[in-house]
Amino acid sequence: MSAATMDQAKAPAATALDYDAIVIGAGMSGMYQLIRLRELGLRARVFEAGTGVGGTWYWNRYPGARFDSESYSYGFSFDKELLQDWSWSEHFAPQPETLRYLNHVADRYDLKRDIQFRSPVAAAHYQDSSGTWAITLADGSRHTSRFLITGIGALSAPTLPRIEGVESFRGQAFHTAKWPHEPVDFAGKRVAVIGTGATGVQTIQEVAKTAGHLTVFQRTPNWCTPLHNRPITPEEQVQIKANYDDLFRRCRETFACFLHTADPRGTFEVTPEEREAFYEQLYASPGFGIWVGNFKDMLIDRAANKEISDFVARKIRQRVKDPKVAEMLIPKNHGFGTRRVPQETHYYEVYNQPNVTLVDSKATPIERITERGIKTTDAEFEFDIIIYATGFDALTGAFDRIDIRGKGGLALKQKWSGGAQTFVGMLVQDFPNMFMLLGPHTALGNIPRSIEYNVEWVTGLLRHMQQHQLTLAAAKPSAVQTWTDHVMSCAEGLLTFEVDSWMTGVNSNVEGKQTRTIARYAGSAPAYRAWCDDVAARGYQELDLS
Repeated sequence: MSAATMDQAKAPAATALDYDAIVIGAGMSGMYQLIRLRELGLRARVFEAGTGVGGTWYWNRYPGARFDSESYSYGFSFDKELLQDWSWSEHFAPQPETLRYLNHVADRYDLKRDIQFRSPVAAAHYQDSSGTWAITLADGSRHTSRFLITGIGALSAPTLPRIEGVESFRGQAFHTAKWPHEPVDFAGKRVAVIGTGATGVQTIQEVAKTAGHLTVFQRTPNWCTPLHNRPITPEEQVQIKANYDDLFRRCRETFACFLHTADPRGTFEVTPEEREAFYEQLYASPGFGIWVGNFKDMLIDRAANKEISDFVARKIRQRVKDPKVAEMLIPKNHGFGTRRVPQETHYYEVYNQPNVTLVDSKATPIERITERGIKTTDAEFEFDIIIYATGFDALTGAFDRIDIRGKGGLALKQKWSGGAQTFVGMLVQDFPNMFMLLGPHTALGNIPRSIEYNVEWVTGLLRHMQQHQLTLAAAKPSAVQTWTDHVMSCAEGLLTFEVDSWMTGVNSNVEGKQTRTIARYAGSAPAYRAWCDDVAARGYQELDLS
């Protein structure tokens, strides 16, 4: 029996629901969840703010945007025919190719007929009297459903810096996550980039190729390592398609679902010569291997972390000709890998170019954005274009931007005012029938692998509810407390959680988010799946089902 049938049987006509399930967002999470909801026979609707599918890959069209997970480990794995039909052109695909892939998936499964575009969700309120959800769009229209599923992404709420005068600039200005759909010409232009995180690094190395002059405003340098991207050869294409089963099996087995996993040795279990040779091998290898495939104690032992930090610092000094600029680019406030490691292609060499200037915006802070450019405590700059690579209000930010209210009108933002509390990152106490895909406290790593697991778990729960004629699922307070405590315990001893970053819930661009919290699950993906699988196997005893 579907939820629709149950509603018709138990509820009067006046309370008939528009849909069985509403999904917010048509990125990879929303697309895959829609496929699974249809298989359950549920009437589903996806509301998407943009004009097309793709989520991250729809919005982030900035120059240089691309995977830093291997392309063939990133796509959907659930359909073997889809895997064989699609051929990635590069080991780390660029954004336009990824967006074409996701449109290919949407067309293959005829997803767009159940997606309403240009429809940002303004509010989602739980209805205590009926145990249903009322969703209000930005245009004021209202829609009801039994279940609410959020596919809004972990990094989807862009933030501008809290600098006076941001609206006053008369030239072109873009946030990387709200890039125009038309090409932007940098040739001969005076361009500023504010921010040197992962997005900033990708943008800077592309803009520097054609800009008349590029000025980079860096607040906090990051440890960056080479991506080593290249085209996939025809021979490699055949091999990849023949080995997809093994490839995704490896993703399921590794700590963070990447093709890389930590070396079983400790840093000081090998000789200094062996250690240097291992670092050199990782530095010359593609992708995240140097971050997630390094010695097992790199992120828990300060001395071990100093060894790899010193190695990468030496590489930066070798690649940047001006010693003063090199020192500006070497982080002093965090060790290698304790924040997300941007992957780059000739990024450091950009600063050897005569048309590129690096400004330390901690030493000489930006005072304001002016009509003609940027004023720091030291100088005034005139620009034609300002690019804000200032990141996102991560993990909880996209939830904060929707007026989500649970039982008794309780606001989710209020519920999480002291930090997120969830059950397995997918349910929140007092918010029945709301399921989060990539919510805080879930296992994040190779994102599509996390998405597929979260979708399958939610789908399994909905199937269980169908089979037992249940219409309400709510997380028990004790289960939320147990999981939240577990998330906290997994973070103990990790150097990562001593550092301010989006992974610890700190964002100086967002009012009230300057206090470090545990915003993400730090255990292994296999351990996370084992916990969630056990919950399902025991009949979801941690939930109140009725």
